[in-house]
Amino acid sequence: QVQFEESGGGLVQRGGSLRLSCAVSGSIWEIGNMAWYRQAPGKQRELVATITRSRVPTYIDSVKGRFSISRDNVKNTVDLQMANLAPEDTAVYYCNRDPRLDHWGRGTQVTVSS
Repeated sequence: QVQFEESGGGLVQRGGSLRLSCAVSGSIWEIGNMAWYRQAPGKQRELVATITRSRVPTYIDSVKGRFSISRDNVKNTVDLQMANLAPEDTAVYYCNRDPRLDHWGRGTQVTVSS
């Protein structure tokens, strides 16, 4: 089965930036739409951003204008550029297909301090 390996998280101050990267063991072209999800403490995992094979992105309202999703169909990577981070963005971030597959990577922790 395809494996997801997320990286790039860390601790940043409010207003800071981070770039997350996801390495996928299979062909993301064959997988189709890719996405980033996040799970904050005590909350359900939520879809944050998606990107189609042809690189058309969609975002949830709370990250529009701050986050940018991209994909490399040759390297089989999916990135999430995050800017103007806020404490409410604190979560573990995961990549997966949209709609999601049942298995997940370990995720990468993003912590935004106020």
